[in-house]
Amino acid sequence: MMLVTGATGTIGREVLRRLAPDVPVRVMARQPARVTGAPGKAETVRGDYDEPESLDRALRGVDSVFLVTSRIGRDDDARFLRAARAAGVRHVVKLSAAAVEDGRADDLITRWQRDNEDLLRGSGMEWTLLRPRSFMSNTLSWASSIRSDGVVRALYGKSANACVDPRDIAEVAVRALTEPGHAGRAYVLTGPAALTATEQTAQLSELLGRSLRCEELDPAEARSLWGTRYPEAVAEALLRSAERQRDGAKAGVRDTVEEVTGRPAGTFRAWAAGHLTAFMPHRSAVGQPE
Repeated sequence: MMLVTGATGTIGREVLRRLAPDVPVRVMARQPARVTGAPGKAETVRGDYDEPESLDRALRGVDSVFLVTSRIGRDDDARFLRAARAAGVRHVVKLSAAAVEDGRADDLITRWQRDNEDLLRGSGMEWTLLRPRSFMSNTLSWASSIRSDGVVRALYGKSANACVDPRDIAEVAVRALTEPGHAGRAYVLTGPAALTATEQTAQLSELLGRSLRCEELDPAEARSLWGTRYPEAVAEALLRSAERQRDGAKAGVRDTVEEVTGRPAGTFRAWAAGHLTAFMPHRSAVGQPE
């Protein structure tokens, strides 16, 4: 039995869509009603990292896990891994981040990810670490301003990031969960090219057939914007991360997706072409009926 956590998130949803119908799978979510795309025979259970009893129920009979945690600074990994080991789980595939490899990265988020990786490696279970660069889907945060103003606002908009298609991350996760030979491996996952926000804006403009422009945020503006969405410590960590990108730390491209899946990593243009409706004006905004 396989357990998938984070099933309502960006990567977990894609993992579920890629599992074969005959794979025995259990899906753990705080809100099971929000789970979509699971294989037909999948079992969906409620689970919460704050509730040990729910973890014990979710892990009963499980031998492999796709693990996603997102509450930065919390001890969700420690709680889950204790329960997983007690339940007899053999292999954990964990979603981490590429920044853990960068010795210059010492922000809150990266330290938390490093600590969580150390917990898994020391757990006594087999492990596989997925270390993606930024998700291409992060550009969906631009959708509202693109729809309303034709503007992308970005900090260090001319700095490059080898962002990766979430579907590629999910494909590597499924391979690691269902094929032999991935235990003890750490996979840095990138797209096929490093792109700037300015270049991504240009590609979106071409695909949408409308003029878009990229406006540069200064650090104070970015801090203010992120401060409305995240705790102060997380916003500061994002600023430090952006500074590393400005300095070129995120521009390196790896062939890992192709090495694991046998096909090249997907391009940003291909990802954007499949998600264009998110960037288009709502029909009501152009005088058409809902």
